[in-house]
Amino acid sequence: MRKKMWIFHRVDHSKCFFFIWNQCLYFAAVACLLFSTVRTDVACPEDCICARDSGTVTCRDGKDTEVPGDIPEWTSTLILKGRNISTLQRGVFMSNRTETELTTLSLSYNGIRVIEHYAFLGLPRLHLLDLSHNSLEFISARAFHGLLELRSLYLNHSLLPPATEQLSNALSTQSVPNLHRLELAGNMLKHIPHIRLDMHNLHALVLINNSIESIGGDNVTTLYQQRRIRFYLSLNPFRCNCELEAFYYWLKNSSQCPDAGRLVCSEPESRRGVPVETLREEDLDCMNENLEAVSYVFLGLVLALIGVVFLMVLYLNRGGIKRWLNNIRDACRDQMEVYHYRYEQDSDPRLSNVAV
Repeated sequence: MRKKMWIFHRVDHSKCFFFIWNQCLYFAAVACLLFSTVRTDVACPEDCICARDSGTVTCRDGKDTEVPGDIPEWTSTLILKGRNISTLQRGVFMSNRTETELTTLSLSYNGIRVIEHYAFLGLPRLHLLDLSHNSLEFISARAFHGLLELRSLYLNHSLLPPATEQLSNALSTQSVPNLHRLELAGNMLKHIPHIRLDMHNLHALVLINNSIESIGGDNVTTLYQQRRIRFYLSLNPFRCNCELEAFYYWLKNSSQCPDAGRLVCSEPESRRGVPVETLREEDLDCMNENLEAVSYVFLGLVLALIGVVFLMVLYLNRGGIKRWLNNIRDACRDQMEVYHYRYEQDSDPRLSNVAV
């Protein structure tokens, strides 16, 4: 009997122990969860939304005019929009002078005007940088220094003329050696910018919706040399005359322009809206166009010469022409007198009887 009671007491003691242990684990888990939540809220910058699961921090339309300095360490995607950041200063993205884990950085619609040298220090793993829809006036030659892993750079609707000229120096193989895609849409460019097209890894150059009217022979030669690069050129106002001949043959014989079917003529009026690919060779033949212009000039000269000869003949025979005109006038006057006399006779019977 004592043995049985001892066994029963031992079982109850074990159950009590496991119950207490489970309760402790539960409260510990709750405490950890609460602690983690509070820590996340504290780590998220003001006026920003943090999503730790996706590693994304989004800051929109804040009052601050600077880049937030307390970006969480776990952030892989940072989106800053509508922050009125006029200048990107040196090392502005370095947190406590340490490198970050950012792979995507979007800075569109921030009114950025100046990018100083070494502005993107501390972002060695950045793959995508979006600077679209800003008003860039100055880009330092070392603005993108340190972005060794950058694959895509978006500068759509952002470049003012001074920044366009400076871009070539900023995009060097030392700064962005692995750049694959460069987007320059909507920047009112009149020609292919003088950037380093010989960058080893550049595969796509987007130039849609600009003001490119013609691409000359020198630029076409460059296009032929960079066979690995895909050029996107739709929504440009191409002037379809003989100056576009070299580009037309490149477009017909190359596969480097994926949107070739959407390239249309803007001028002349007779070809407005006509796809460049569907033009005939004679439409862009400089020789035919020049011959046509020369023929019109020659016809004008011949007509002018004939007119001059005719006037000279008239001048040299002015005396005879005057006599001839006087004789015609006298003959007409005599004829009119005869008609007048007959009219008077027919209208008055008395004159008719006298005449008889």
